[in-house]
Amino acid sequence: MSGKWGVYRCRFTLAILLLNWASVSHALTYQEALSLAEARASELKARQNTVTAAQAARVSAGELPDPKLVLGVDNLPVQGSEAWNTTRDFMTMQRVGVMQEVTNADKRDAQRRLAEANVARTGLELEVERLSVRRQTLLAWLKVYYAEQRRALLDQIDAENHLQAMALTSQLAAAQGKVSESLQARQEAATLADRRDELVRDIVTARVELARWVGPAASEPLTGDPPGYVPHPEHLRHTLDRHPDIAVYGAQEASAQAEVALAEAAKKSDWGVEMDYQHRGPAFGDMVSVLFTFDLPIFAQKRQNPQIAARQQELERVSSERETMVRQHTVQLETMLAEQASLTHQINRIDQEWLPLNQEKLQVTLAAYSAGKEPLTSVLDARRALLETHMKRIELEERRAATETSLHYLSEEGWQ
Repeated sequence: MSGKWGVYRCRFTLAILLLNWASVSHALTYQEALSLAEARASELKARQNTVTAAQAARVSAGELPDPKLVLGVDNLPVQGSEAWNTTRDFMTMQRVGVMQEVTNADKRDAQRRLAEANVARTGLELEVERLSVRRQTLLAWLKVYYAEQRRALLDQIDAENHLQAMALTSQLAAAQGKVSESLQARQEAATLADRRDELVRDIVTARVELARWVGPAASEPLTGDPPGYVPHPEHLRHTLDRHPDIAVYGAQEASAQAEVALAEAAKKSDWGVEMDYQHRGPAFGDMVSVLFTFDLPIFAQKRQNPQIAARQQELERVSSERETMVRQHTVQLETMLAEQASLTHQINRIDQEWLPLNQEKLQVTLAAYSAGKEPLTSVLDARRALLETHMKRIELEERRAATETSLHYLSEEGWQ
């Protein structure tokens, strides 16, 4: 009998271990969430297509146009006895040749520079999009994580209230308690139930937002602690202008400069060459012709110059937008640094002052209530104050984690 019991116990233990392993193996860490988001983000796929297109276009940039095949008939008579005959008139020739247009060197160089700038720009835009996907995914993961933290805290308070309600019920049964205290405990339970409903709503909303990035994995339980990041203000200020959000404007400036050079190169003449072999009737000798063509940009004031001015204005626009982006990032950085420092001070004050004080107040109130010197209302108020302090700490932790996440993606560690 004892042997069978040992087998059953082993099987039971193995089942528990397998269940635990399954639950752990299907939990979602923030790193897994980031990987899933990058793998399935349609925004990144679209940006990658743009990069691939720019790289493909770079291959042909600055190349000469394709040569042209020339076929035709020259000096074909249309009247008289030799009309429409290609062999009787000595001036009639059947022409076959090839023509090549040659773009000037400055224009081809500007085209290559423009293609290189477009590749760099699209690569940086892809990086900007990747950082945005990672940041938004992590913020969504943090929302779920801290909402679950609030629910765990509420579960703990709810369990304590349940024990207290059972004690009150026993006291009432023994004619030692007050009906008003039982009502107060039930009111407190109803209040906690309302807060639980709000938390359930917040958790559902947060998981829906997380599912936007990671898909069905958003329904899995979360595991692991949120990422920690200690900002270094001076380093962040020093490297701010290299952030992809700002660096992309450098690539746009290079592209705009190439556009200006391309417009200026249009004032220089392109040229072309054509070589033809001309076949005549049997009584006449064949001929060879060579022709050269040259563009004549003699109306620059109405054609090339306005285009150059337009491209220069576009370059000025990009430079101004870059300066605007630098200022916005500077304001954002300083604001977040101040926010992070303020939140850290508040969390430390809660840990060092508010939580110990509220915990001590609750213990004193419980002791007084047990001695019959304080009503149950005082106990519930003290417990509610302690709960609110814990809730506030979680809220501050969430805000600090969100702020530090944004700071992390302003730092080199976040975008390299």
